[in-house]
Amino acid sequence: MIVRNLKDAEQSDRKIVSEGWDSTRLCLKNDGMGFSFHITTIYRDAELHLHYQNHLESVYCVSGKGSIEDLATGEVHQIEPGVIYLLDKHDKHILRATEEMKMACVFNPPLNGKEVHDETGAYALDAEEVND
Repeated sequence: MIVRNLKDAEQSDRKIVSEGWDSTRLCLKNDGMGFSFHITTIYRDAELHLHYQNHLESVYCVSGKGSIEDLATGEVHQIEPGVIYLLDKHDKHILRATEEMKMACVFNPPLNGKEVHDETGAYALDAEEVND
């Protein structure tokens, strides 16, 4: 059994900070679960151009407001607490935060821990692992 506390993880190398967001990775590849689980904060007024070419992601909004734009269709969906979106086709998208948003995110395959978005908006498959 693995038990972790979000507040403790936020004070460790499990918290990754990048432009427009930070992500505390509570479950990673080395935990052997087959997915990774993160609590991610999208900062107010952030506009993130993303394209997870190597991963599928599901995202549940815990707090805050924003929108997600599907770049294939131009469709814009409002994001608020209680909304989930599933990037089941490696969808190119733009995530915009009108308020700070807290998101619960699941990635498959799981992240190693140190990933940040590359120039295409993706995470690499073989990133550096978090040590703990």
